[in-house]
Amino acid sequence: MTSVQIRLCLAENVKAFVNAVNRYPFDMDLRSGRHVVDAKSILGIFSLDLSKPVTLEIHADDCGALLEDIASFIV
Repeated sequence: MTSVQIRLCLAENVKAFVNAVNRYPFDMDLRSGRHVVDAKSILGIFSLDLSKPVTLEIHADDCGALLEDIASFIV
C-alpha cells in the first residue's frame, strides 16, 4: 500500500483527480481524520473537509504511473 498527501481545494481539481484515478484498476481511499471514502467517488470526496490536505491510500505496490498522473495534487 502507498500513501500520499494530496490537496483538492477546487471543484475542478476534484473532477480532474477523479478522472485520473478512474483510469487505474487499483482500489483507492481518501482519508480525512476518521472519515474514509472511495477515491473514485466524486460525491464521497465532497463529503470530506477539503480545506486541508487529505491522505490518498493506494492499495497497490506498482503505482508509479498513477503518482505521475496526480503529481499536481500531491503536497
